[in-house]
Amino acid sequence: MNRIILLFILATFITSSCKKNTEQKLPNIIVILSDDQGWGDLSYTGNTNISTPNIDKIAETGVFFDRFYVCPVCSPTRAEFLTGRYHVRGGVYSTSAGGERLDLDETTIADVFRNAGYKTAAYGKWHNGMQAPYHPNARGFEDFYGFCSGHWGNYYSPMLEHNGEIVKGDGFIIDDLTNHGLQFIEQNKNTPFFLYLPFNTPHAPMQVPDRWWQKFKNKEPGMKHHDPDKEEIMFTNSALAMCENIDWNVGRITQKLDELDLSENTIVIYFSDNGPNSWRWNNGMKGRKGSTDEGGVRSPFFIKWPGKIQGGKKITTIASAVDLLPTLTDLAGIKYQTKKPLDGLSLKRLLTEENPEWNDRFIFNHWGKRTSVRNQKYRLDNDGKLFDMENDSGQETDISDNQLKITQQMISAKEKWENEVLTELPEKDYRAFTIAHPDFIWTQIPARDGTAHGNIQRSNRYPNCTFFTNWMSTTDSITWDAEVLADGKFDVTIYYTCPASDVGSTFQLNFGNEKLISKIEEAHDPPLTGMEHDLIPRWESYVKEFKPLNIGTIELKKGKGTLTLKALEMPGSQVMDFRLLMLRKI
Repeated sequence: MNRIILLFILATFITSSCKKNTEQKLPNIIVILSDDQGWGDLSYTGNTNISTPNIDKIAETGVFFDRFYVCPVCSPTRAEFLTGRYHVRGGVYSTSAGGERLDLDETTIADVFRNAGYKTAAYGKWHNGMQAPYHPNARGFEDFYGFCSGHWGNYYSPMLEHNGEIVKGDGFIIDDLTNHGLQFIEQNKNTPFFLYLPFNTPHAPMQVPDRWWQKFKNKEPGMKHHDPDKEEIMFTNSALAMCENIDWNVGRITQKLDELDLSENTIVIYFSDNGPNSWRWNNGMKGRKGSTDEGGVRSPFFIKWPGKIQGGKKITTIASAVDLLPTLTDLAGIKYQTKKPLDGLSLKRLLTEENPEWNDRFIFNHWGKRTSVRNQKYRLDNDGKLFDMENDSGQETDISDNQLKITQQMISAKEKWENEVLTELPEKDYRAFTIAHPDFIWTQIPARDGTAHGNIQRSNRYPNCTFFTNWMSTTDSITWDAEVLADGKFDVTIYYTCPASDVGSTFQLNFGNEKLISKIEEAHDPPLTGMEHDLIPRWESYVKEFKPLNIGTIELKKGKGTLTLKALEMPGSQVMDFRLLMLRKI
């Protein structure tokens, strides 16, 4: 009998071990994306103004793609990473007001890995749609903490969301996002996981804890932009301090992997979403954020997978954000199907083979009405000028007259791409802002997505983190082009401010025939904030602490229409300042 029990225990142990070994064949994935960090904002790429040892170590123990290309601005790069397709194919044409949303018929990298059995999470700046089914929880990420807009107005314990529900952050935002990442790694150490950390710095407003700022506060950069008259030293120092904070948090992530003995089975990627957000040292490249020239779209890119990818390798072959979905699935051995063909290529052979055969290709960088084309040696800019990028990274000498054949080839490729890809983007965006997705409890309806009528003004021209103010008449209103996805009852909360002298306004929310009337009965008049943390004056909106007011329950019917917020009575000089509507499905 004892022998039978012993054999049973042994068999159980072997089965358990085999299962564990099988599970370990699926590598964990961590993708860290910085916001507005240039190619040159790292000590690894040669900038002596800054020290980034933890990010540098990813390159030293992994692979550095020296010519890796993203988009000129934030949301398009995120869309290309998520889908493996050029951003305009997925309906992304702007960075706010709905134009940042990724079309619903696109398959995301999180969808793919979640379907393959991975635990998935994203912590940070989403910037590809707020309301479900555009929300990250509806795009493959089981857990989301952060914000869905393009930028945020306060980095210290700000208003954030967790899976749609409004929450308060805990400390400096990058540290906070990293804390959530560390917790996710700890909770899923025994299962394959896909962790996306889209940090929101060094994007403005320029805020960073004093620990990081002290080093740069009175420092004169030793390396400057090649046209130093353009450079704002305080902005440069602020950005570099924020980058050193990112580096510290990257070190916390890699240290956690070491502590849990997960490093050998985890692929770690680090890159940025566009060129630098100011004129600062960037190895003489032309352009910055917003530009389709080299400096606006060339990003640092590091990938490591100890034991599987040889470390210390520098790859000069051009690559792009659209390559990440096919590359990561190929490395993980995951078979998948997307609804639409990919633009990206798997980089696995470049990573794992010595001198693999690799055909030259064209990578297209587009923003607004500008398109440039890159192949291994040349860049054709938006104006049809050709530059030898191996010898002229500053794009100073147009060689199109001397290289007529190459120029014409690239012009033809550009025209073909524009005729094929840009025509997939409708001339008018008919997508309404979605409300009441049947599978989700919360719907956020921010001022960012609304249209002001009458006297009402937006707090800043950049809408992502704005509120509506100057609501001075009962003829004023705020509207949203909306689509209710399913019938239902919803508990409604409004986020407002109002001075004591103006308390008493009655207002109405209506959609179709349904109306909800409420009244401002309590003053809440906090000051604008943000400037106390800003290292330099900002150009985005200042923020303030808005008060939540439950205004009752509304029953909505499925269909399209206009969601309207208007005042019925106004005893004072204004109704309120408005930031957000929150709908909770009952």
